[in-house]
Amino acid sequence: MNKTVALLVSTIVVFLIGGGAYWLGTKNASSAPKPSGAAPAAAPKGPGGPPPVAVDAAKVKLQTLPTSITAVGSLRSDESIVLRPEVSGRIAEISFSEGKPIAKGATIVRLDQSVQRAELAQAEANLALANSRVERARDLHKKGFISSQALDEAESTYKATAAAQQLSAARLSKLELRAPFAGVVGLRQVSIGDYVREGQDIVNLEKIDLLKVDFRVPEQFHKQLAVGQSLQLNLDAFSNRTFEGQVFAINPLLDANGRAVVIRARVKNPDNRLRPGMFARVRLLTNDSKESMVIPEQAIVALADEFFVFKLADGRAIRTKVEIGQRSTGIVEVLSGLAATDSVVTGGQPKLRDGARVQIATLDGAPLAPTSTASVPAQSSPDTKSSTAKQ
Repeated sequence: MNKTVALLVSTIVVFLIGGGAYWLGTKNASSAPKPSGAAPAAAPKGPGGPPPVAVDAAKVKLQTLPTSITAVGSLRSDESIVLRPEVSGRIAEISFSEGKPIAKGATIVRLDQSVQRAELAQAEANLALANSRVERARDLHKKGFISSQALDEAESTYKATAAAQQLSAARLSKLELRAPFAGVVGLRQVSIGDYVREGQDIVNLEKIDLLKVDFRVPEQFHKQLAVGQSLQLNLDAFSNRTFEGQVFAINPLLDANGRAVVIRARVKNPDNRLRPGMFARVRLLTNDSKESMVIPEQAIVALADEFFVFKLADGRAIRTKVEIGQRSTGIVEVLSGLAATDSVVTGGQPKLRDGARVQIATLDGAPLAPTSTASVPAQSSPDTKSSTAKQ
């Protein structure tokens, strides 16, 4: 009996202890603070969401532009040489800094001139003596003391001596290399004290304030080509900038390998940012014309090698990739990505994101009333619907 009672009491104690532990755990769990990583309850959004962004806008316009031919080419210096000595000698002086501009006629390299200067001094002394002799011979001939033959011999000797003096002066001048035109000196291949032979490379000199671009177009465009046509250049090093040029020569001989016409144009380089050898994408503007879509230049947003605009549709700004063509004053041709009925944002792009609601402040430069600027009528496209759905 005592064992039964003890067993019953033990069972009751265990039950009470387990129940108390469960009650304490439940209470602590309900009163414990929520983890910091837990997402807070979403706040109710207003009926309109974020306020619209005020932007300037413009409509796509149709404008007659000249047709163009695209090609690739490379830039060349307007003038380019490699300076080489005409005679052998040891370099005594280098008078330029590598990569720096140099004026026309400035000394670049001077070879040792000690022997040639001595020869020139000797030739000048002989010339002075020959000059005195011929003057004396002429005086004596007038007085009848010498024959005409003696006078002729004196004059011949004087002429030979003068020629020898000029030869010595010419040899001396060959020891000094001067810049034949103003330009930028390249990297030198020699040092002071080097012995150089005739024809050895010393340094290159480039005239780059005006550059040339050579490119080829297929022969079927031959009739559309003419000297004086304008062209536009785009380079990988300056992806957001277009350079202007003009055709000044067309090779009358077609390239037999590719059956192409070789064209050469000039491109201004006032700040010397362009360099010879750069790869260029050329757009040659012909005399023909076509109707093209154009937008203001400030509507273009460049990102790496791609171009975007914010197209307006249903009161929202949709970021749209476009392909651009030729540029003119303040406008850019759009080859693809937009329709003729579209409108684009021209001011306020830094405040926008894809699909953001916008309020038009000005349209084509004219201010709009706040009540009428919710959107610009535009046809919705599949891209517009999908972008709006993401919001």
